[in-house]
Amino acid sequence: MLLSELKEGQSATVVRIGGESLLRRRILEMGILRGAEVRVEKYAPLKDPMELIVKGYHISLRVEEAGHILVDNVR
Repeated sequence: MLLSELKEGQSATVVRIGGESLLRRRILEMGILRGAEVRVEKYAPLKDPMELIVKGYHISLRVEEAGHILVDNVR
């Protein structure tokens, strides 16, 4: 499942990060690493961007960028 498909309040574990090298590096620098638990806090009123909680930090990520992140163990 892709991170962009999660609903508000759902959590999941990051399995794989795709995308081109610059986007991938930016995502990794934000702390979204393989094995990290990610929680969707909320979406903006027009559904883009989305607010995530990763390792206790609030991160804003575009839905298009979240579409490059594969997650598993959705809760």
